[in-house]
Formats: sequence, C-alpha cells, structure tokens
Amino acid sequence: MSTMPDPRATTAALIARLARDTQPVRPLSSPLRRGLLWGLATLTFGAFMAWAVGLRPDMGQRLTDGHFLLEQGAALATGLSAAIAALALTIPASARALRLLPVVPGALWLGTLGWGCLRDAQTAGVQITPDPACFLYIALIGSLPAALLVSMLRKGVPLAPRLTIAFAGLAAAGLGNVALRFFHMQDGALMVLIWQVGSVGLLAWLFGLAGRSMLPWPVLSTRRTRS
Repeated sequence: MSTMPDPRATTAALIARLARDTQPVRPLSSPLRRGLLWGLATLTFGAFMAWAVGLRPDMGQRLTDGHFLLEQGAALATGLSAAIAALALTIPASARALRLLPVVPGALWLGTLGWGCLRDAQTAGVQITPDPACFLYIALIGSLPAALLVSMLRKGVPLAPRLTIAFAGLAAAGLGNVALRFFHMQDGALMVLIWQVGSVGLLAWLFGLAGRSMLPWPVLSTRRTRS
C-alpha cells in the first residue's frame, strides 16, 4: 500500500534544490534607461535612413519654424514615452505612472496638428490627396527599431502582451514618423494627421493584435483536475 508523500518534506526538498541549483539573475535596468537607450539607437537609424533617401530641400527653413519643431518634439516624446511604457509593462514592480507617459505628449502632438488644420483652413484651405507612401516609409523605418524593442520586451514579464506590443508599435512608428518628416515634403496638417498619424495609429493597432504571438507567456489553467 502506497503512502502519500509528506507535503512538508516535499516543500523543504524543493526549497533546498532551488537554493542549491538556482543561478543568480541580473535584474533589468529601469524602463526609463532602457527606453532612452532604445530611442538613441532608433534615432540614429532614422537619421541614417533620412540621409540615405535625401533630406528635403527646405530642411533649413523647417528647422526655424516653431510649429514644425513643436510638432516634431511632441511626436518624438510620444514615441520615446511609448517605448518606456512598453518596457514598464514587462516589469510588474515598475511605477504605474510610467505606463501613462504617452498620454500627455500624444495629446500635445494631436493638438498641434489640430491647430495646424485650423490655420490651414483659414489661409490656404484644406486639400486631401492620397499619400500611401507615408505608411510604407513609416513601416520601413520603424521595422528594425520595432524588432529591437520586442527583443528587449521579451526579457521581462509580458503580463499584458497586447497593450505592451501596441505601445511598442506606437513607439517604433512614432519615431519612424519623425524621421519621415525630414525627407518627406508633405506639411499640410490634415494630410499629416490622416496619412502619417493615421499610419502610426494603424501600425500600433496591428501590433496590438499580434501581442500574444509576439510576446508568448504561459497561462496557468484554473481548472481543477479530477482524481
């Protein structure tokens, strides 16, 4: 007749084995530091892509335009803050405030474009023409940064994979849009809002749909087994 093992002895043996065999794990750096490092690598890649395609001929004039600089700064801040938020989501003990970072710069980005739409409507009028190249350029420039960010996210604990990957898509596409503005001549606020910001939003949404497959994480079943 078999006897049931003593739970206390089993637990003690498990603790002893873990204490003996477990290797020390190096903790991840803070989401802020890792996000800024990712942003530096991404901006370097984006600058190279803009140089390879060719800077727009009026770049000097654009760099003296306060509205252009504010819009670009808000887009840059949105991308960086989204990367930090994504990295924070893979560290359960991270501050919850980090996960809300993209809200303020994202609202500022949309606000600058909304004001630009009103300004354009009062001056030159509003025109909408097809510009699908925006999506292709943003996806191309953001592809390598997105792959790098996903590899960084896989080192953490993706408890919310869809939201995490959506933030990663927003980060990569947002900085891809920043690089795009340095060689793409489209400056109409409504066109930027529809084709460029729309592309960023679409890419973030598509990334979010693929969150569970890009950041797989084992889910424990809550079903009780019957003896």
